Amino acid sequence: MAKTIETEQKQINIIGAGTSITGDINCSGDIRIDGNLTGNLFVQGKVIIGGSGTIKGEISCKNSEVEGKIEGKISVGELLSLKTTSSILGDIKTRKLAIEPGAQFTGNCTMNHSSDTSRQTVGNEEAKK
Repeated sequence: MAKTIETEQKQINIIGAGTSITGDINCSGDIRIDGNLTGNLFVQGKVIIGGSGTIKGEISCKNSEVEGKIEGKISVGELLSLKTTSSILGDIKTRKLAIEPGAQFTGNCTMNHSSDTSRQTVGNEEAKK
């Protein structure tokens, strides 16, 4: 009897340089942004913001690698990696943070041991009410 092995192929969504999107994006896989997004980004996988990428809005994801610019809050469940060319103007919430020399961010940074920062944020907001 032959065994079959099914492999899961993750699709990577790409917003290319020169592309501008206004509105929220929900993504179950990974996404790379080299263009401009004005809106919120909710990703179950990894977010990569290339050197020419800019986001104005809230980001929630599992992992993120930033080379471009973010204006808004970012919540990362696992690892946020800020590269030399990155610039963040807004609050950071993550489990692990790696910052290369030259990276810039202005805002508050909160590091949690839990892997689900997005749920903690919702829970904390509801607790304040």
